[in-house]
Amino acid sequence: MHLSCKLALMMIVFVCVTAQQGNYRRPTRVGVTCCKEVSRGRIPPEIKLTAYKHQPALSPCVDAIIFYAEKERYCTDPKARWIQNRLQGLKEL
Repeated sequence: MHLSCKLALMMIVFVCVTAQQGNYRRPTRVGVTCCKEVSRGRIPPEIKLTAYKHQPALSPCVDAIIFYAEKERYCTDPKARWIQNRLQGLKEL
């Protein structure tokens, strides 16, 4: 009788654990979209920039200022001397 109680208890635990796994949803994969390298080159003045964002260095991403234009984004080195001039008048995201 003692053995049958243990088996019954094990079966109940097994059924509960199996039922719980059916309700478990794995997290959705999130792709990393960030700057992994930067350019020190100037963005031509004829490209109309709309906003910018500072990206901190969290691997695999690097420290960068991301400039946004209508259809593109530019990953730039925040230490480049020309950056401060281009930041003027832009909205920070």
